[in-house]
Amino acid sequence: MKTPLVVIVGRPNVGKSTLFNRLTKSKNAIVDDVSGVTRDRIYGEVDWNGKVFRLIDTGGYVPNSNEIFESAIREQIQIALDEADAIFFVVDGKAGLNPIDNEIAGILRKSSKPIYTLVNKADAPHLESYKAEFYKLGMQNVYDVSAINGRNLGNLLDDLLEHLEFSENEVRTDNRLKVAIIGRPNVGKSSLVNSLIGFDRSIVTDIPGTTRDSIDTILKYYGEEIVLVDTAGLRKKSKIKENIEFYSNVRTYRAIWNSDVAVLLIDARQGLDVQDQKIIQEAVRRRKGIILAVNKWDLIEKETNTAKLFEDAIYNKLGSLDYIPVIFISALTRQRIYKLIETAKKVFEERKKKIPTNELNDILLPEIQKNPPPATPTGKEIKIKYITQAAGYYPIFIFFASHHRFIPEHYKRFIEKKIRAHFGFEGVPITLSFREK
Repeated sequence: MKTPLVVIVGRPNVGKSTLFNRLTKSKNAIVDDVSGVTRDRIYGEVDWNGKVFRLIDTGGYVPNSNEIFESAIREQIQIALDEADAIFFVVDGKAGLNPIDNEIAGILRKSSKPIYTLVNKADAPHLESYKAEFYKLGMQNVYDVSAINGRNLGNLLDDLLEHLEFSENEVRTDNRLKVAIIGRPNVGKSSLVNSLIGFDRSIVTDIPGTTRDSIDTILKYYGEEIVLVDTAGLRKKSKIKENIEFYSNVRTYRAIWNSDVAVLLIDARQGLDVQDQKIIQEAVRRRKGIILAVNKWDLIEKETNTAKLFEDAIYNKLGSLDYIPVIFISALTRQRIYKLIETAKKVFEERKKKIPTNELNDILLPEIQKNPPPATPTGKEIKIKYITQAAGYYPIFIFFASHHRFIPEHYKRFIEKKIRAHFGFEGVPITLSFREK
């Protein structure tokens, strides 16, 4: 699903992080009276009246500053504006109009995106007058709000939803496999896409993606259309390295959200690092199919070219995510890139697979009876009586059991391993839901 993206911008200490935490019902953004504490980008999800959109909290905008972090924040806001579908421009109603607000408004007026000016810290109805002077900024949608207590945020969100496009119907009718090529900068994402579309038997067409610089490529593979979501094209140049990383992260997350299968590319010379694992966790959280592709395998010395040892090291870091297939490729020499596409197709089918209810119960219940869950803290026996797979876009298994709240996590992992042993689901996160019988 192509979920809309909204970005929060504004000068430091106007309440952007408080607004983010309020809307996402989280405490992911650090809130402090000291200005400029938000420097890393924070991503969240807002659910309002059944509609979901993504939200980014940015650092405070400080124009014409040579301080390295403030310059980085300024550029990151510009990148976020390019990526966003709508913008929340937060100002401080209590402090009044500030010259920096004027400068930010000047940038925002050049954007064609819907812009909502939020005059924050209007914590009570009698403070509605705060917003009057902010009409001088020339912005149409001005709201007096309180990020602390939520005042007027409902009206804001109602208006926002009218200007965002939610493409559920489009997604349901588009059954093509969508593969996101993701990973850190310089691991070979562009090279892999170029190698894939370079097949003599392929017909390719470039179509505009959801962001200005992103291009989705249609690969016709043996008569089947596959959408390659390319996150590699970092066309913006910046002297500040962290902004390249930020831009890459924004596009990586959007690619994951819009895909069926995420191919995480890593450099064989560097291995799997912490950032790669964060990307994998996001794909797991979104219940996407996942493949780990080790690129530049042709550069590894023959003497150390031991795929088994490398694979063991990866699975050691992945822990319980040992269902993710690992493929050793070379985008440059096209080594095993055919296998990568075939594996993506297989994972896509595994993600859609439905197991008949009678088969689930006939196979899994005897396994559970052999190794039942431990008793509750009060000694009561936990019995799992019935299993079914729910309808949906990814595998969800529902277990009806007595005292299900006491089933420990290690036993849930045991059940998941049994499901995978009998039914497969390679490269696919599965969800286990336990309900009272």
